[in-house]
Amino acid sequence: MVRETLEGYLTADPVVHGDCGTRRGSAVSQLPLPGRRGCPRPGKPLVTATDRSLELINAAAQAAADKLAHDIIAYDVSDVLSITDAFLLASAPSDRQVKSIVDEIEERLNKDLGAKPVRREGDREARWVLLDYVDIVVHVQHSEERVFYALERLWKDCPEIDLPEEAKATRGKAAEHAEATAGEQDGELL
Repeated sequence: MVRETLEGYLTADPVVHGDCGTRRGSAVSQLPLPGRRGCPRPGKPLVTATDRSLELINAAAQAAADKLAHDIIAYDVSDVLSITDAFLLASAPSDRQVKSIVDEIEERLNKDLGAKPVRREGDREARWVLLDYVDIVVHVQHSEERVFYALERLWKDCPEIDLPEEAKATRGKAAEHAEATAGEQDGELL
């Protein structure tokens, strides 16, 4: 059965996938059914992303770590979304550094793996830049946006992808920077 979505696109009614309750069908209908969140498998879920996606994620994480990104983490969303296999999240304390990280990721993936993003959004303000490689989506956010939007809450039930040690060592720095910045601003107001 075909219906019109809020965006005005025609889409097939979603098919409920197996016993996990996630919807399959159009990109609009890729969220879990009401009452279900993220990847519903009990225990530690298995990573089901493709080898190519894992290769891209690890290269992007290493590039971000080399440019001193904070809180680098990746989630396998292949069981929840059919539009991509994995998300990489990273942050930086300044707009300039966000742009530098994004440029390094794009250059490294193109040079080493021959991958080019099909879409790049958010360059103008450089507070939240998105690189869409179809197999993976990379989000690089300013530390304040990272804390405010907390994208990892949306995907916390999905399997976390094991990243290079340099990327793992960056955890917890976005929140530290946001708190320090808030403290400095409070001090200026006094």
